[in-house]
Amino acid sequence: MYAELLVLLLIALTYLIGISPRDSNRNSKNPVITHKVFLDVEHGGRRLGRVVFGLYGNVVPRTVENFRALATGKDAKGRRLGYGYKGSIFHRVVKDFLIQGGDITVGDGTGGRSIYGETFPDENFRLLHDSPGILSMVNTGPNTNDSQFFVCTVKSPWLDGKHVVFGKVIDGMDVVTAIENVRVGPGEKPVRNVVIVRSGEI
Repeated sequence: MYAELLVLLLIALTYLIGISPRDSNRNSKNPVITHKVFLDVEHGGRRLGRVVFGLYGNVVPRTVENFRALATGKDAKGRRLGYGYKGSIFHRVVKDFLIQGGDITVGDGTGGRSIYGETFPDENFRLLHDSPGILSMVNTGPNTNDSQFFVCTVKSPWLDGKHVVFGKVIDGMDVVTAIENVRVGPGEKPVRNVVIVRSGEI
């Protein structure tokens, strides 16, 4: 009986401080994957393979919806956006750090657009850059998220609190490693284009 009362008391306390059972994964090291999105990648016209990301829609729903919609080319109601990740490139590759893509307007890191307008605010910084394969938003300062994203190839704690983490590679880390090791030129841009030839939701 006392055990049952204790459980009920703990549940009541979680609601009082604003955490529901549905939200309890938000501060977890293993947040729930709500969506799976893929990118099929080529390098210099040669197929590298597919990267699949697990997205954390319970923690950062707006950020996840932005990425999901840009990957599918459709909004939440299935209407075509007319723009998205297909045909865009990974324009920046830094060995032992990250691969960066998603500039769907200019292609060199100076452009990008979100489904909410040119940019949208940082949703939260609850998730950390705590392992290789972390998927996070590029920005140019606070509250400047658009379509650009990066994938960490190493643990990168210095990015915590500055960039919004919203997913992780769950399949195809070998493809990320292949991209990380392509030859780059000035501005850390691959000498031969690394192109997202197809993208979508699984």
